[in-house]
Amino acid sequence: MALFFIDTDTGQIATRRQLVEAGLMTDTDGPERPWFRIQGTDDATTLWYAVMRKETRGIFIGALAIRHSDHHASLLNQGWKEISVEELRAGPTNGSAQAM
Repeated sequence: MALFFIDTDTGQIATRRQLVEAGLMTDTDGPERPWFRIQGTDDATTLWYAVMRKETRGIFIGALAIRHSDHHASLLNQGWKEISVEELRAGPTNGSAQAM
């Protein structure tokens, strides 16, 4: 179960734990920009939820959607991309960690 964040500049996705481990946030304070929390349940799991991303006007935005739901299908039809579990496991890159 995790909280998910998106780098609005690059579209990179990371979990709360990954950002804490990378030194981009603390257990009590959220990350600084360009990281932004993806709104959704606090106990999301990739078993049930798809982490989605879309670039609009040069900014990346993120969303959580229950897999195989009407909302998930609607987001896909609107050009949103589902983030693979492998990409989520990768966490923030060194470039993101050094930028802070």
